[in-house]
Formats: sequence, C-alpha cells, structure tokens
Amino acid sequence: MAKKTKKVEVEPQIETMEEAVTEFFEEPVVEEPKARERKVPSNEWEIKDRAYYLKGNKKPLSRSIKAANIYYFDEEKGYERELKYCQNQKTPFVDEMKGDQRLEHIVFRSGSLFVPRNQQTLQKLLSLYHPHRDQLYYEYKPAALAADEISVLEMQVDALVAAKNIDIDMAEAIMRVEKGSEVSNLSSKELRRDLLVFARNNPKLFLELADDENVMLRNFGIRAVEAGILRLSSDQRNFLWGSNGRKLMVIPFDEHPYTALAHWFKTDEGMDIYSNIEKRLNE
Repeated sequence: MAKKTKKVEVEPQIETMEEAVTEFFEEPVVEEPKARERKVPSNEWEIKDRAYYLKGNKKPLSRSIKAANIYYFDEEKGYERELKYCQNQKTPFVDEMKGDQRLEHIVFRSGSLFVPRNQQTLQKLLSLYHPHRDQLYYEYKPAALAADEISVLEMQVDALVAAKNIDIDMAEAIMRVEKGSEVSNLSSKELRRDLLVFARNNPKLFLELADDENVMLRNFGIRAVEAGILRLSSDQRNFLWGSNGRKLMVIPFDEHPYTALAHWFKTDEGMDIYSNIEKRLNE
C-alpha cells in the first residue's frame, strides 16, 4: 500500500511541472509578415485634386499619351517594371495587378488634364512614374510656382537696391553691356533710369555684371576706342594705338576683344598703358 501511496503523490507533481513548463515556454502568435511596401519617390504623397498641362505653346484639342507599354526603373527592386493605366486596378504596376485589366486612355483636352482626388492610380502614374513626365507634360504645383515667384521678387529687390546705390561709372559700365555705345549720349538721370529698369527686368544678369570685376575695365577699353585713343583692327585680332597704328596687344583666339583687353590691363605692362589712357581720357 505504501508504494501505491507514493505513486499517487508523484503523479500530480509531474503533471503540475508539465503544465508549468508548457505555460512558461508558450510561443506567441506571430502574424504573417506583410508584403514590403514600395517607397514612393516623393517626400510625402498628398491626396488631392491634381491638374496636368502639356509643355510648349501648342494646345491641341486632344492629345493622348502612352497608357501602356511603358516602364519605370524601380531602384529598390533593381529592375524596370511595366506600367499600365487600368481604371479597374489599384496600381499602375502590372506585376501588382489582380484580375482583368481594362486599359484606359490618357487624354489631354485643350492642353490640360484634370484628375480628381479619387483617381489615385492615374495620379501616381502621371506624377511619379510616367517616363514622359516633365517632357511632354508637367503637373501644376501652385506652391512650387509661388516659391519660384518669391525667389524672382527677392532677386529683383536685391538688384534694385544695388542699382540705387551704385556709382555712376559702374552704372555706365553695366549699361554699356546692355546698350552699347548709346550710353555715351545719355544724361546721368537717363542712365540711372535705364539702370533701374534693367535691374528690375533682368535682375540675375544685372547682379552678375555688378559682381564682375572686369566690367569696369571693359567699359574703360570701349571708351578708349570711342575716343580714338585705341583702335581695334578690322579682323578683331589686335588692339592698336589710334595715333600711329602701332600694335598694342594681340587678342587670344576665341576670346572677346574687350574681355581680353580687360585682362591685359591687369598685367604689369597693361597697368602702365591704363594709366596713360586714363590721363588722356580726363584731359
């Protein structure tokens, strides 16, 4: 009887241990991994209405662009993927499509195409993946246009402020690039007016000229030629003294004559000639 009693005491202990072990090592339920989402090549995709316009001045009544047999190189996957616009599919990628594929046309009417926010497949095809994006057509982006306009306006302000504070000699040098020898016949007020108009209408070029250290020297050379102190040969290969036709300098091949003269004025020999010409101009 003692042996039976011992067995009865042991058996529940074994069962209790087995239950404890089973509970301790119970494996958590692991969900099946989801398919890895492809990264959209944009900082953030916004669901909204979008408009697209054909590039260029021509606005045909209707213009179709390819909706099939086009490809997009997926850098994450490392190969080209076929694209197709099917209205009954949730993706423009053929390898992600399911079921029947009903091909739809992509047509611009009078040079434009409006795509509402509920047509995300077409929007992503046109905005992100289509190979003719920014070639045949572009997406209208008001925020980007506003940023560009702000940059232009700020550049205009900088140019106008610089033009207002620039000295008269530099103003003449800059305007000579724009108007040529006509500048010599302008009064100081006319020169100032034309300079401000030039800075407003072409601020980028104005600022480049204002920062160009050779503008003054080029203008100096042009004034010397206009005054007859120097003379540019008919083949534009040499600068000569106006009084005796003696050769002063040879213009390097494929370089603008007055740009070459400006560079030459910075040499030791050129600085002496510059001083000589300056005295004659001021007589």
